[in-house]
Amino acid sequence: MNAMSAFTGVGPLVRFVLRRDRVYLPVWVLSLVVLTYVSAAAVRRTYDTPVEIASYAVNMGTSPASIAMGGPPVALREIGGILIYETSLTVLLGVALMAVFTVVRHTRKEEDAGRVELLGSTVVSPHAVITAAVLVAAGASVLVGAGVTWSFLVEQQPVRESVLFGAAVAAMGIVFTGVGACAAQVMSHGRGAVGLSLAFLGVAFGLRAIGDVGENAWSWLSPMGWSQQVRVYDDNRWWPLALSLVLTAALLVGTVLFEGRRDLGAGIVPSRPGPPSAGRTLAGVVGLAWRLQRGAVVGWVVGIWSMGLLLGSFSESIQNMIEDNPTLAEYLQRAGVTNIVDSFFATSLLLLGIGASGFAVASALRTRSEESAGRVEPLLATGVSRARWLFGTLLVTLGGTTLVVASGGLGVGMSYALTTGRSSEMWRMTGYALVYLPAVLLLAALVVLLVGWLPRASGAVWVAVALCFVVGWLGSLLELPQWAADLSPFTHVPAVPAVPADDLALGPVLTMLALAVAALAAGWVGFRRRDIG
Repeated sequence: MNAMSAFTGVGPLVRFVLRRDRVYLPVWVLSLVVLTYVSAAAVRRTYDTPVEIASYAVNMGTSPASIAMGGPPVALREIGGILIYETSLTVLLGVALMAVFTVVRHTRKEEDAGRVELLGSTVVSPHAVITAAVLVAAGASVLVGAGVTWSFLVEQQPVRESVLFGAAVAAMGIVFTGVGACAAQVMSHGRGAVGLSLAFLGVAFGLRAIGDVGENAWSWLSPMGWSQQVRVYDDNRWWPLALSLVLTAALLVGTVLFEGRRDLGAGIVPSRPGPPSAGRTLAGVVGLAWRLQRGAVVGWVVGIWSMGLLLGSFSESIQNMIEDNPTLAEYLQRAGVTNIVDSFFATSLLLLGIGASGFAVASALRTRSEESAGRVEPLLATGVSRARWLFGTLLVTLGGTTLVVASGGLGVGMSYALTTGRSSEMWRMTGYALVYLPAVLLLAALVVLLVGWLPRASGAVWVAVALCFVVGWLGSLLELPQWAADLSPFTHVPAVPAVPADDLALGPVLTMLALAVAALAAGWVGFRRRDIG
């Protein structure tokens, strides 16, 4: 195959991908850019005096929990360093997720649907589909980086530093473009490709956090660490981004080699052949739903539990930081924070709960994806009723969501128990984590409501998940109006364990449970009345 024919059809496929994603990609890009701009503007308003900037450097730059989330404490004695410290986590994770979802959406998921085979019957090169998807995802990452640069320039930051931070963000997206492309060849299904990519992202975040907190070399094993090791406003070094480009090149070479070695519709990791006869559990809807989702349940439980372990391990460092810093202790006392460790755990459990909502929404959306793939109609043609199929599938969502939410609290409690020697902390933190379960289930019930009445719009619930994250992570910084904060169900959950168990207000929790049940019932009514498909 000559050089010209190797790219045959790539141009039209790029235009086709852009046509399909004419709403999807602009929403991703604009959301990340606007969020960065608004966050940067809010930071400048909050820390607008030398005294406040110096206080931030002392308080946040010495906090292990803050370093684990925000990255290495670089140049925190100037406003530019604080801007990056406050915005980098959100935009780096966001651009990575955008790249992975975009690539897998236009490669493995298209292959699962049989559309890649149709394209292959036309005059296109063997690697045209993956090339088009990579070009679009990488281009979108560059646009996010350019938008981040613009956001900092608008905030009157130096050009060199603004461009470097934008390049670091773009490099993160480009690396995970390669991760998504390679995972699409390794795994046999779209869900597996996304899961493998997210696992890689989780490992990258964990290595970076461990390395930054411990000030050791572990962060240099993480592509997320490379994007933050450019040390903007300090060393301003470009060379760590070369590591991102080298890894991307290696991933793309692996993608091409893997694609040439596998059959269409298969993956490098083959699907395991099933037993010659189905077991008793597969004879029912619940057993089938569990069989389809057990991998996702296990993956999410392990992931959220691991994140809980990481967050819980910072409890002793936080307590020591308060004891060694009387000024910070006095400041927190004036702010009404009586127990800094419990306040930290309250924020940790909130973020873990919002993370668990990702599983709940994805699991509930399986009802729509199974319907769109045409697998529901044959089931309903048998003795399975609509009610039995829908509620049997959602039973797995309920059980899986409960396990995922509880695993976060268990992870936090296990680390805290090892630190304090009190085994009861495991069960206390697990119980506190379950207080967030009604808020998570409410998002899943919203999926069912849309599946019942507006099935094509059911994916919009991901916007609600993103809103919950913004409110939970950046709400106080952005100074959102109360009505906007109230849109997140997590706003109405008592801040456990900062609030003693005896003082927990159960009214909001029970109200959210009632709303979830009502949304579920309304969704069932719509699903029963409309046509399948």
